[in-house]
Amino acid sequence: MMTLASRRHKLFLRVAVLLLLIFPATACQTDQSDSTADSLSKQQFQGPTMGTSYHITICTMPVDQVNADLLKQEVDQLLENVNAQMSTYIETSELSRFNQSQSDQWFEVSPSVLKVVEAGLNLSKESAGAFDMTVGPLVNLWHFGPVPGKKALPESTQILATKKKVGYQYIELQHDEAALKKLIPNVYLDLSAIAKGYAVDIVAKYLDSQFIENYLVEIGGEMRAKGVNQKQVPWKVGIEKPISETRTIQKVVPLSNLSMATSGNYRNFFEVDGKTFSHTIDPRTGYPVEHSLASVTVVGETCMNCDALATCLMVLGPDEGYNWAKERKIAAYFIVKEENGFTERYSPRWQKLLGEENES
Repeated sequence: MMTLASRRHKLFLRVAVLLLLIFPATACQTDQSDSTADSLSKQQFQGPTMGTSYHITICTMPVDQVNADLLKQEVDQLLENVNAQMSTYIETSELSRFNQSQSDQWFEVSPSVLKVVEAGLNLSKESAGAFDMTVGPLVNLWHFGPVPGKKALPESTQILATKKKVGYQYIELQHDEAALKKLIPNVYLDLSAIAKGYAVDIVAKYLDSQFIENYLVEIGGEMRAKGVNQKQVPWKVGIEKPISETRTIQKVVPLSNLSMATSGNYRNFFEVDGKTFSHTIDPRTGYPVEHSLASVTVVGETCMNCDALATCLMVLGPDEGYNWAKERKIAAYFIVKEENGFTERYSPRWQKLLGEENES
């Protein structure tokens, strides 16, 4: 069943972060093939979720006993719960029922949905609408939604009319009894740009509760790493080079006790009269972005925040996004398309966390 993360009409095409790991075909496996006297025992498991897949690697001392099959069962249940709450493809999910409602009364939701929506709304306000979980109608209008159709330019009157259905300010929430409310009946929430990151966080929290000290959790390219890998050094993950023809690694990042999310803007577009129109729609204008930012990666404490921030910065672009991230001490890595290739730029917070510097 297709679920929320399979919605490729979301604000951007999520770049797949290339893990520098090879996951086995079996659901669970213990691997000591690379073991040395100083190495840890490695166990891996994976499965489908949210229209994509998850991969988890845990590393423990060889004498420690970890039941990977039991861990997988619990993780699968956690992820099923997220889908039941936040999917836009499951008609009975909390989010789908809220979207179907035309009422202007408070709609009861779970604390988890409230938490994710509140985080998204806070970022929407902070970014003055560059991040907006109600942007779906505009994405569909530009033919980047899930329904196949000929790529064509919409009329300006259509864009203006559709913009009236879009706006984070049309969603309100309350905490006393967790609930959401619409201020206009046809506003539509899509959590695709934040829910995968939240799912990574809850899986990581579960592994923490099981006293697992070293793990890497990845869901559709969003991830959190804790501790060290099998060789007892920080986990190493690769960020994809932003080219559509092939999949290759642009940069390897050491990751430990941090989360990471990447957003890209180079695989889904169309051309009209020689002009390229990106699938990244700016909710503030109703039009595709026209800047040269090809990819942005964010590192931080929670994957939910990294996920949403990567989307936000992708809309803001290489200059506004860099300055916005710098002012807010966000660790961000920008890959900008130039006439003769790409340039890289690191926010000061990224440089401090990961020890990289901008070229002079």
